[in-house]
Amino acid sequence: MEEHFWTSGSDSARTTSAANAVMVFPYPPGILQGDLMWDHLKKRTGWRSVVMTERRVTGGGEIAILTYRASAEKPEVPIYKALCASTYLNDGGNWLRLSHQQTAVM
Repeated sequence: MEEHFWTSGSDSARTTSAANAVMVFPYPPGILQGDLMWDHLKKRTGWRSVVMTERRVTGGGEIAILTYRASAEKPEVPIYKALCASTYLNDGGNWLRLSHQQTAVM
């Protein structure tokens, strides 16, 4: 599910995110929510591939926190590397992203 968040575009991200989700990206754009978040994702998603290493899942019950190191690529853009964390809520058997955070690494 998290890999699809990177590679399947903003429509896919929207269907797997809670209505009040928050995303934090390196400045700019910074902290985004609502329409600003979806406008940003329309312009920035669609990575051709992403490799996730150092994957961890933490949490319990209805909450899961995924952390990983991402290396993503798409045409005509340098490879993007980041440390990432996403928080999910199990909403009646449907896992929804509550937050996503990226810290760019060199």
